[in-house]
Amino acid sequence: MFFCVLSILPDAKVQKIIDISANLLTLIPIFFVILQKIMERNQSMNFDQLFSSYANELIEHIEQLTESGGSYRKYYRIRSKTKHCLGVENPDPKENLAFVSYTRQFEKLGLNVPKILAENLDENQYLIEDLGDETLHSYLVKYRINKGFDEHLIEIYKSVIKHLLEFQIKAGKDFDYTYAYPKAKFDKESMLWDLNYFKYHFLKLAKISFDEHGLEKDFHAFANFLLTAHSEYFMYRDFQSRNIMLHNEKLYFIDYQGGRRGALQYDLASLLHQAKADIPHSIREQLLDFYIAELRNYQNVDEISFKKQYYGFVFIRILQTLGAYGFRGFYEKKEHFLKSIPFAVDNLEYLFRKFEFLAEMPVLKNVITEIINNQNFRHQAKLSSGNLTVSINSFSFKKGSYPEDLSGNGGGFVFDCRGLPNPGRYDEYKALNGKDEAVKKYLEQYAEVADFIDNCYRVVVGSIQNYIARDFQHLQINFGCTGGQHRSVYCAEKISEIILQEFDMQIVVNHREQK
Repeated sequence: MFFCVLSILPDAKVQKIIDISANLLTLIPIFFVILQKIMERNQSMNFDQLFSSYANELIEHIEQLTESGGSYRKYYRIRSKTKHCLGVENPDPKENLAFVSYTRQFEKLGLNVPKILAENLDENQYLIEDLGDETLHSYLVKYRINKGFDEHLIEIYKSVIKHLLEFQIKAGKDFDYTYAYPKAKFDKESMLWDLNYFKYHFLKLAKISFDEHGLEKDFHAFANFLLTAHSEYFMYRDFQSRNIMLHNEKLYFIDYQGGRRGALQYDLASLLHQAKADIPHSIREQLLDFYIAELRNYQNVDEISFKKQYYGFVFIRILQTLGAYGFRGFYEKKEHFLKSIPFAVDNLEYLFRKFEFLAEMPVLKNVITEIINNQNFRHQAKLSSGNLTVSINSFSFKKGSYPEDLSGNGGGFVFDCRGLPNPGRYDEYKALNGKDEAVKKYLEQYAEVADFIDNCYRVVVGSIQNYIARDFQHLQINFGCTGGQHRSVYCAEKISEIILQEFDMQIVVNHREQK
């Protein structure tokens, strides 16, 4: 309609309208800046009074932090002229009360938790100490890229275990569970909640068939077994690397508001068998023995019974975690949780050999066997160090420009393979491509091909590490040759293999000219 009107106006008026429109377009970026400031101000107003009561200063900057995990809490980093903190908004008043009550008790005992700086629980808000952004999990991801799970990380986990025992035994001795939420004890009902969470949010959403009555019977048998463990300790409930902060070279602990009275083994299972932490099994066993040795500083330990019960709690923890991954992934379509499923299945497979009690729960045993053998849960295995996806393309320089970068980043690395020996010059290779064995053997006989791949990897690995550390989403790598058939295809496949040997991430390989 707009263009129809222009077509019947005199040229001078048309030009004037165009000039006005162009001027208006220049105001759009300014409009969005103003809109952003208004939004920041609205967020700021939510915390103005609370922050002023703490800092005696006005808020100068506030930004909402990226949401992660399964929480519905919102976090804001707030700064004034001389002070800074985190503002927390949580629509669940009972959870807020539990967090505040627990924090105050832990602080009195000298445990490393964030200080509560101010609170307005009537408005579901509170301010806490800003411990930065580095979690133990993010540190693990960066550190393991070059050094693996070495003695340094083992020592960190040993330190974490010592802190865990302080929460469990030192704090648990006279802990006040008045505001525990949703329950004050991890009892049989709680165990059945977790097991049914697994049933309804993983088994049913993943469309795994099972005998409903038989599975319920096995759930009760399993819960009765877990109840044989002593349970008069503080159970943190979600004790894992994402809830451990590294701040000023010290460990701090967060997200304990779901804590309750329970068994020691549960939190240890949560720590050592966290899916995405992917601790090697041999090191898990080493850290389990270390925990038992440290526990003996507090009380006598029947090691055989402790370990048998421990593997039971590992088992229920993994099932509960799969339920969470199913709900957040299958139902809410959050990819991060789907990417964690293969790690949990790997843990389940290892545990299957350890937890002999499953022989007495035949329906549950059959369900676990089906999960382990289902390759659909394996395809996403070890998809991501963080959330990075690497897109690797082969293409022909003669058949168009570089492959389009659909991520919106504007492109990535481009390597020219035309200086390498060309199998396309020989009749026996003309109908083949770089994925065929004959072509691979031809190229691999030349040292310069291996050197080329090695040099390409040395160039891209720095960006991969940097992108992971900064939680970037996408990196593109392109290999081009004359026809996009032999050398570029081979190099794209080869570099993807090398990256997968070094990193756990999603790689998408596309051969543009081979479609």
